[in-house]
Amino acid sequence: MATLSDVAKKANVSKMTVSRVINHPETVTDELKKLVYSAMEELNYIPNYAARALVQNRTQVVKLLILEEMDTTEPYYMNLLTGISRELDRHHYALQLVTRKSLNIGQCDGIIATGVRRTDFEGVVKAFEKPVVVFGQNEMGYDFIDVNNEKGAFMATRHVMGLGSREIAFFGIDLDEPFERSREKGYMKAMNEGFRKTNIFRMENSSKKSEGLAREWLESHDDPSAVVCASDRIALGVIRAVQSLGKRIPDDVAVTGYDGVFLDRISSPRLTTVRQPVVEMGEACARTLLKKIHEDGSVQGNQFFEPELIVRESTL
Repeated sequence: MATLSDVAKKANVSKMTVSRVINHPETVTDELKKLVYSAMEELNYIPNYAARALVQNRTQVVKLLILEEMDTTEPYYMNLLTGISRELDRHHYALQLVTRKSLNIGQCDGIIATGVRRTDFEGVVKAFEKPVVVFGQNEMGYDFIDVNNEKGAFMATRHVMGLGSREIAFFGIDLDEPFERSREKGYMKAMNEGFRKTNIFRMENSSKKSEGLAREWLESHDDPSAVVCASDRIALGVIRAVQSLGKRIPDDVAVTGYDGVFLDRISSPRLTTVRQPVVEMGEACARTLLKKIHEDGSVQGNQFFEPELIVRESTL
């Protein structure tokens, strides 16, 4: 079995240089890294990450804390898990999935928190002593990764305005959280620029709830209308309401969703939606947290990803 000394000899560098390439690659040049990695590959050398973690007083474990109920019919969190685990694997880190009840089981080097509401920061997140990165915009000073929610809703609203819809409603999630306020803001910005009257409805993130509200609203509207929804799940309920009233999609009512991870593709007709690049955002969460860990908890800032409007049959 090859040793660190063998790698150093093969690459014609010192053992300290090999150690730096393995443990602190950001401190060496690309040329040196290429040289050492090539020697490691030729000798089939596998670094002892467990020993490195012991020396650095690290666990090589990151926790993903999910503070909201996961819906088994919607693989939103599977996409997030894919992105996080993919990036952690590149750095030989393990991922532990925890809830508020299991958060303190086992040691870790840092935590990625998602589904965090305002009250959770004081009661759950603040009590955690390791570095934290939040998946989702927050106003509590924590580093976060999110999509540009305002821009996404703005794009969807402008899109349906271009269809000639006379009345455009926004079906939002009844949560006083930054992501929801941003989506409402995007809708209102587009409507104000187009000198249109705003109609905002807030409800539980449920297709059943949105179906009932949509039916009530649409029964009093004969002119071409549109509904911009804060989630794909809400949009599915709106589509069912439109169909139950014998109205045509999109001729009578155009519908858009938000998320673009699964439900948009199984709806009939297929749903126009604002896609969040959740896998890439998961990778960014892990990358940001690892950098925060290596820099002793220093502030990393926030990152917004660009949304993408996917146009399908519900508005075509």
